[in-house]
Amino acid sequence: MKKVIALLFVVLITLISCAKEDDNSPLDSPVADAAVVSNNKKGTGTSSRDLLSDVKFKSMVIELVYVKGFEPSATAINTFVSFIEARTFKPGGITVLKREIASSGKATFTNDEITAIEDANRTKYNTVDQIAVWALFVDGDSASNEGNSVVLGTAYRNTSFVIYENTIKKISGNSFSSNRSLLEATVIEHEFSHILGLTNLGAPLQSNHEDTEHAKHCNVTNCLMYYLAETQGGIGNMISGGSVPALDAQCLADLKANGGR
Repeated sequence: MKKVIALLFVVLITLISCAKEDDNSPLDSPVADAAVVSNNKKGTGTSSRDLLSDVKFKSMVIELVYVKGFEPSATAINTFVSFIEARTFKPGGITVLKREIASSGKATFTNDEITAIEDANRTKYNTVDQIAVWALFVDGDSASNEGNSVVLGTAYRNTSFVIYENTIKKISGNSFSSNRSLLEATVIEHEFSHILGLTNLGAPLQSNHEDTEHAKHCNVTNCLMYYLAETQGGIGNMISGGSVPALDAQCLADLKANGGR
């Protein structure tokens, strides 16, 4: 299931978003036991409780992979880690392992091509007590872009998401979004929140706050998961204060009820 975060340009351009466990060490080869790999190839939101709680997994490793020249900023990464720490119980800690991969030379990527890149390059999978997340930053745009609508990111598996860093870099040339780190962090946290199970995507609703017209998004106007936070009038105003939009109380209640903070 594709979940994306989007942004409306001043010129009316819109962005749409919207186990076999053998030991305690992450695997070091993309050619891994199929039963192990399959645990990280499930539907978006299905690992909500495992990501949020420490019942099964005591720590988390983020395999952050990027094409040369398209590495997210240290500020965005640090903000992302702080977000995870604030929302999850992982007493063993959060580890980010950054790695550069070669460019495919493609200008656009289909969803199948994104999953193929993960399948060929991912080295970290769930182990006995550590859950693994794959975060890919690519040097092209989404093939789903159509006309004036372009995709910034997609949460496409239970522990996987992609950020179209090339698109973000182009957008951050606009005066509206000159703070690229803040835009990066907002997109990353929105997509990761889908993986955490929001909204009504693995973390059961504790109140009726899913947007009926924009599925899997919150209907609270100032929430990170509100679909209008994907427009200039929404996210533009929200990040103008210098911080990533926060999850509202109802989204937080969903996460807490499913094992999170």
